[in-house]
Amino acid sequence: MDRAILAQLNEMRRRRQAAILVSDLSGGSDRLIIEGDQIEGDLAEAVSSAFRSGRSAAVEIGGQRLFLNVHLPPPRIVVIGAVHISQVLARMAALAGFDVTIIDPRTAFATPERFDGIDLVADWPVDALKERPLDSYMALVAVTHDPKIDDEPIVQALRTGCFYVGALGSRKTHAGRMERLKRAGLTEAELARIHAPIGLPIGAASPAEIAVAILAEIVGSLRGRDVSSFKGGTL
Repeated sequence: MDRAILAQLNEMRRRRQAAILVSDLSGGSDRLIIEGDQIEGDLAEAVSSAFRSGRSAAVEIGGQRLFLNVHLPPPRIVVIGAVHISQVLARMAALAGFDVTIIDPRTAFATPERFDGIDLVADWPVDALKERPLDSYMALVAVTHDPKIDDEPIVQALRTGCFYVGALGSRKTHAGRMERLKRAGLTEAELARIHAPIGLPIGAASPAEIAVAILAEIVGSLRGRDVSSFKGGTL
């Protein structure tokens, strides 16, 4: 691999930005495509599919045999609220290949005993996210029911382009949330990205069933996301 391409690829990894190394299997030069680059023709479809699936594969484009080596940032789920749903969701999400962080300032809930082996931050989200900012390869799940805890991370998630933003609560609760977020300056387009009531509509009742519905919706959002424009990433 060309050293300049390797250096660029390492920089993309550092910035948590997705990239595909395109290698000509007939011996031609390599090419690095960054998520959001404008690509035309049949290659565009193959690249978009590879970014969504995260799978590397050989493809034939216009009689040319190429290998698409996909480099995606590890997807992370940030859960606001150390509640029963979070306990189950964290375990399920880890099995599905997601890194998980739980944030909750309520130390009675955010205890190592309840979240053994899980990245747990017992702090206010506004402070925790200063140290570990959200980015486009993160999903934000807000489940405390407390506007003082949930609202600010939802605002940050929408403004930084998290691929999924979900919030627990009834339609009435969400209507009140929408009014507050409008007053915070969010646009209708940004607000429309919130999944609420959270999770796929499967009639989930128990914490475990709700966690299944949330995780399924997150996976669907990750694999179906818009890869035509990059929304930014951080360390």
